[in-house]
Amino acid sequence: MNYKKTKIIFGLILSLPILMLLCWYLTPREKLVIAIVDKTVLDQKGQEHISLNWILNHHKYTKNNIEGYKIARDYYGFFPKSNEQFRIRGLERFSTAQIAKLSDDADLAYFTDTYGIYNKEWYQQKNDHRSSGILYGGLSNRDLEFIKLMKAKKKLIITEFNTIGSPTAPEIRHQFEGLFGMKWTGWTARYFNSLDTNINKELPVWMVKNYKAVNHNRWPFKKSGIVFVSDSDQLVILEDSTHLTNSMPYILSTTSAQKKFGIPEKIKYPFWFDVIIPNEQINSIDAKFSLSLNPKGMAALKKFGIPASFPAVLRQKSDQAKFYYFSGDFCDNPISLTTSYFKGISFFKFLFYNTEDPMERNSFFWNFYKPLITTILKEEQKN
Repeated sequence: MNYKKTKIIFGLILSLPILMLLCWYLTPREKLVIAIVDKTVLDQKGQEHISLNWILNHHKYTKNNIEGYKIARDYYGFFPKSNEQFRIRGLERFSTAQIAKLSDDADLAYFTDTYGIYNKEWYQQKNDHRSSGILYGGLSNRDLEFIKLMKAKKKLIITEFNTIGSPTAPEIRHQFEGLFGMKWTGWTARYFNSLDTNINKELPVWMVKNYKAVNHNRWPFKKSGIVFVSDSDQLVILEDSTHLTNSMPYILSTTSAQKKFGIPEKIKYPFWFDVIIPNEQINSIDAKFSLSLNPKGMAALKKFGIPASFPAVLRQKSDQAKFYYFSGDFCDNPISLTTSYFKGISFFKFLFYNTEDPMERNSFFWNFYKPLITTILKEEQKN
């Protein structure tokens, strides 16, 4: 009898993925036209917008009545090819009339990344003259024109970390800031689980070089920490124990945001983020970054005018505009699109991350980004 029960249970377990896939296949499509802008695509994996595509595919959102969104095709920006070839299909090529039509056709705009592609990243000949300068990137005048039209038509606009950071021109940045009641401080930052150059080979070479250049060729850091980088290449380094009681940055969500979006009160965030100052008369702060600063760490930030707390999720209050700004690189998570084809996969999300690893970002996707974006898109689809 026990053997039979075990066999039945084992059979159900084996058939579960097939049932989940079948349920996904039978889920009806939902048309939702999204203008995705991603200018930082080094390969066809589309890492900078993969998390959004996961959600679009999982919930079967389509760009028309039939076709779903393809990660390597359905966006505006930089399109890589083989042998150092590429194609640029951004909004810069649009005429004013085409921008206006896109703003009519699109239900929402999502700017996942405008950092762009630099010559030294794209071309293999590192010592060639091509190895300096930017190949493509930054928020453009046409991008801004599109954003203004979407705002005027009261359509949803979602933007992320580095939308207005370098290499966006200051005059375009200032217009964006004026439109949405926010200001970039010029600082970006990231957590590193080790600042020891002998251990962590992924520490950016330019970061260590820039610090040494103004600190007598010294790099004294050995523990984990947070590195702040300004748009003028200044560095502020907060090290565990020296400046921080806990080196990991966390995102803290308000009670109302937890209820509205189904996100946790607190979650770690070990990736790039920028420091934004909001106009709180115009914007609501649904979540903020929290750093575990000791007095020495607080003094280090104060010296450079960096606030100790700043928004992670900013949302415009007015019904006249639907706007979100995520101060982290939220859409970039190392997930697999394959799992998006299984209905109910969230019940097994614990299988896809290990919270003991300080650098893992999958838990952020499953517990924060996925419920946040799913709620926003469902709300928009109803409207």
